[in-house]
Amino acid sequence: MNNDIPPDRPVTVVAEQTKIATKSERLMSLDALRGFDMFWIVGGDVLVESLRKVSDHPVIQELGRQMGHVSWRGFHFEDLIFPMFVFIVGASLVFSLGRTIEQHGRGQAVLRIFRRALLMYLLGVFYYGGFSTPFARIRLLGVLQRIAICYFFAGLIFCYFEQRGRIVWCASLLIGYWLVMTFIPAPGGVAGDFAEGHNLANWVDKEYLPLRKWDGDHDPEGLLSTLPAIANCLIGVFAGVLLRNPNRANWKKVLYLAIAGIVLASLGWAWDLQFPVIKKIWTSSFVLVACGYSLLFLALFHLVIEAWGWRSWAKPFVWIGMNPITLYMLDNLVDIEKIAKRLVGGELNGYFGVYGHLAVAVVEMLIIFAVARFLYVRKIFLRL
Repeated sequence: MNNDIPPDRPVTVVAEQTKIATKSERLMSLDALRGFDMFWIVGGDVLVESLRKVSDHPVIQELGRQMGHVSWRGFHFEDLIFPMFVFIVGASLVFSLGRTIEQHGRGQAVLRIFRRALLMYLLGVFYYGGFSTPFARIRLLGVLQRIAICYFFAGLIFCYFEQRGRIVWCASLLIGYWLVMTFIPAPGGVAGDFAEGHNLANWVDKEYLPLRKWDGDHDPEGLLSTLPAIANCLIGVFAGVLLRNPNRANWKKVLYLAIAGIVLASLGWAWDLQFPVIKKIWTSSFVLVACGYSLLFLALFHLVIEAWGWRSWAKPFVWIGMNPITLYMLDNLVDIEKIAKRLVGGELNGYFGVYGHLAVAVVEMLIIFAVARFLYVRKIFLRL
């Protein structure tokens, strides 16, 4: 948003220009990409898995294989979903915090960062059962908790540092994590051992992360691996700064995003030769690969939606993308599959034959889209 308005203009004009700029600043491509990412979280993966059960076509089978996480080293599409969301959080905060700084000052932006990060963290604890489980089973670190922490630190870095300083922070986090993981062995182990249970990140979780850990004595959203995840969010910030720049044409933004995506993904896979691409400990190479692919997806969405103006197809993704946390929590609290089975289950499901599972999955997804559209049309958005 451009607030370079001469002070001698009438207040009403300033207010009107601010209103127009605020409206125009929301990028449909970014909202649609967020919704596309959430689509796989709230049911898209189940839909593909159901297709896999009824079709032996090699493309369908490969899509189904991509819907599962790799066991340790490597990369599937499923491994992109979470880091791409963290990347989008970074891109989005440029718009929200940038607008807050321009309208209310940096102090208000910092207060917003603290409030949103705290609320998101508490939602994360609630998501994994809150206090309904024994105290020892409470999960202090998880998906929403990691997003909250990444948003918190990336937001502060965005507020207090210019672009060069942000790049230094990002590079320092990635290189620092690589140095620590490569040259400092876990007690009883050897330096440079990245195997599960033998690396330093897993050892830190085992010794210092209290309460519940997702993988026994360590966690895929653990303590040490949060550092490169913050860098993941900062790479999203760099993309957001580019997208928010009014002096760059859309085709140039697409070109820069695509080139950056290819470069980062290539560097990440090259780094894999020494520092393996491993999601469960968010290796620096994994961050580069995931952010490289995220940049390519963002370039594609920005090209089609903003540059070419093809928008209608993306509306269902925008519905989801405008309420990601609401739908994420709804998917956790409401058994949507049970609702779908009440609509196309039982004896009725038998008429679908081998397509019975697919029918339930399709209805599940339609319910999600219907709820998302209902919230979007009535302008009901969860704002933390």
